[in-house]
Amino acid sequence: MIARILHEGQYELPPSALTDLRRLDDELMERLTAGDEQGFAQRRDALLALVRAEGRMLPAEVLRESDLVLPPADITLEEARAYFTQHA
Repeated sequence: MIARILHEGQYELPPSALTDLRRLDDELMERLTAGDEQGFAQRRDALLALVRAEGRMLPAEVLRESDLVLPPADITLEEARAYFTQHA
C-alpha cells in the first residue's frame, strides 16, 4: 500500500501495518466528526507516526498512485473539516 502524507511524500507500507492504519484512520474521522480538537490532533499524530515508522519513504522522483492520502502534520480540525467539505 502507498500512503501519501501531504507536503511530505509517499511511503510504501507493509501489509502488517494496515490493521493499525485503518483503526487510526477511523478514529481520526470519528474525532473530526465529533469536533474533538485534542483527540483529532492525537490521532493525526499517531497515524502519521505509524506511517513514518512502518513505511519506507519513496524517493521524490518516484511517483506512484497513492492508496491513501493523509493530512499534513500541522492540519487543524477546522482545516480538515473544510478540506473534506470541498472534496466530498
